[in-house]
Amino acid sequence: MTTRARAADRPPGGSAVLARSPLPVRWLAAVVQTSRPRQWPKNLLVFAAPLAAASLGRDDGLGYALVAAVVFTLAAAAVYFVNDVVDADRDRLHPVKRHRAVASGRLPRAHATVLAVLGVLAAEATCLWLGEPVLAVLVGVYVAFSLMYTFLLKHIPVVELAFVAAGFVLRALGGASATRVPPSGWFLVVCSLGALLVAIAKRYTELALLGPEAAVHRPVMRWYTPALLRLSQRVAAGVMIAAYLLWAYGQHSGWTRTLHLLSALPLAGALLRFDWLTANQPAKPVEDLIARDKLMICCELGWLALFAVGL
Repeated sequence: MTTRARAADRPPGGSAVLARSPLPVRWLAAVVQTSRPRQWPKNLLVFAAPLAAASLGRDDGLGYALVAAVVFTLAAAAVYFVNDVVDADRDRLHPVKRHRAVASGRLPRAHATVLAVLGVLAAEATCLWLGEPVLAVLVGVYVAFSLMYTFLLKHIPVVELAFVAAGFVLRALGGASATRVPPSGWFLVVCSLGALLVAIAKRYTELALLGPEAAVHRPVMRWYTPALLRLSQRVAAGVMIAAYLLWAYGQHSGWTRTLHLLSALPLAGALLRFDWLTANQPAKPVEDLIARDKLMICCELGWLALFAVGL
């Protein structure tokens, strides 16, 4: 068992302080934990389409994009509540997930279910208040896909990866809808491949962390092997770079084309670093590999600088 798994056998940091806190404070802490604050940065994908188009689209586009990020945060939190209710029994057997609020009993299942419903209603009401029915539909599709995944599709190999990736793409489409920035075909291809790559990496790190026991906690894992997942991740990365280069080459201005082609170098560097990290540091969450590794951050910032100057 890895260091992360062994550390997970101990209660999360600050649990002693929370144990002495008033019941409402403990309940609120359980709610926040279940809503997965570490995952909230995923919702910044709503800025992907405006960034790719170098335009915030409509007047006050930044404000609309921020609201779209909040809306998807609410919807994603609702899905996490449902997921933890459904998986509570299995989570109790997991070295890490057994500390989740629902699995540990700190958040009653009924409370989590009610909060999930309220989260979806708040997200949809916000979309309609903004006068954005398309965004409301995209949020509805995101929730529907996520629930289909939770109750059925997570047990179907490959299909479950596609649905995990779809959640990322729907966020990007939501941002495009809120800001009225039409996404390009190449944007959707690159975004989809990047999302699929991350989903595959999540499965690989889980399999590397738990070994044969991974199938106990996530039955679909019995269909995957480390070699297959590693190959799939590398194929997705290669096709993603190829699609990005084709998009960059299609730019009309020679100077813009050159800068975007050059930006593929730090992007490729980031993908290579990510590939190395997933193989050598599987105990760390994939989100940390992307956002907390110094070399990875340097590659990401290098790509962003060249991309922005090219725009």
